[in-house]
Amino acid sequence: MTTDFPGAPDLSAPREGKPLRVLAAMSGGVDSAVAAARAVEAGHEVTGVHLALSANPQSFRTGARGCCTIEDSRDARRAADVIGIPFYCWDLADRFREDVVEDFIAEYQAGRTPNPCLRCNEKIKFAALLDKALALGFDAVCTGHYATIVVNQDGTRELHRASDMAKDQSYVLGVLDEKQLAHAMFPLGDTLTTKEEIRAEAERRGLAVAKKPDSHDICFIADGDTQGFLAARLGKAEGDIVDESGSKVGTHQGAYGFTIGQRKGLRIGHPAPDGKPRYVLDISPVNNTVTVGPAESLSVTALTAIRPRWCGTAPSGPGQYTAQLRAHGGETAVTAELVGDELKVSFTEPVRGVAPGQAIVLYDGTRVVGSATIAATERAGALSG
Repeated sequence: MTTDFPGAPDLSAPREGKPLRVLAAMSGGVDSAVAAARAVEAGHEVTGVHLALSANPQSFRTGARGCCTIEDSRDARRAADVIGIPFYCWDLADRFREDVVEDFIAEYQAGRTPNPCLRCNEKIKFAALLDKALALGFDAVCTGHYATIVVNQDGTRELHRASDMAKDQSYVLGVLDEKQLAHAMFPLGDTLTTKEEIRAEAERRGLAVAKKPDSHDICFIADGDTQGFLAARLGKAEGDIVDESGSKVGTHQGAYGFTIGQRKGLRIGHPAPDGKPRYVLDISPVNNTVTVGPAESLSVTALTAIRPRWCGTAPSGPGQYTAQLRAHGGETAVTAELVGDELKVSFTEPVRGVAPGQAIVLYDGTRVVGSATIAATERAGALSG
């Protein structure tokens, strides 16, 4: 097998006479536990590691939120004991705070809408963790993400959607480059199994996390109150809510508490003249103003994205792709072209709810082409993000 990355292992099977050394990232949930167990079953030499990402972790999670509590680390350790693999807890709290949490706050403060899961995958799981793993002599990092890696005849790797589209997580992995993919394993991605079947498998293996609720929302905001989290760190800053003509229709306690396309929580005292609902169209941190208007003014026809990252060779010239704009969103047809360091994207049909700061991930069929961060949008109406 040939590869563009010397030393990149063939992750499809253990090397003859010598198993691969795999570091399994174990969050304390059922997916990562089953992924680690499957890696062992495939014949690899697996070590489990839980990432301590909070400087002051709570003893217990709130509801089913988060994956960074003391309870989660204990669940991960118990799962590793049952699987029969060594287990360690690595403190990456400072790196996580700097690269994910502070970035999240700064992006909202600037009027953008970030996705912290993409940033965590880019900066923590497949940068800080992978770099440390390779330095320690591991061949790959294994996670419980639902995605698939395809190895080409020349040894290069491609990231594809999971076999089961209902669980596909390739969107949040669209920040990975080919070098990172060369040392990544996703044991759950190529199996057409439901989440209930994954839980049943965990139960058969004797893993206590089999019935543990899934984590969701933002792991470092345990109660799910994003606006409260931001207000505690950025403070209240009263400003105006205006309509498209610039007329004041209400006030707010901080422009950072809004996202493009938001309808609920506007607290506008009087209805629009036509009686239709109003949505957030624009957020201006410079003058602390939030602009609202009708749903049709949200229609985006094109966008410019920055900081592109490619899961392989960067495309040349304009191409036809599908794009996904949020973790649980559908695909839409686009034409995209890399112009200098910017990605220019035009939509075949207008789309709504597109905000600067979000990631756009391009697909060619099931293959993930790459991702970029939305910087500006062009709308059918007057406003652009």
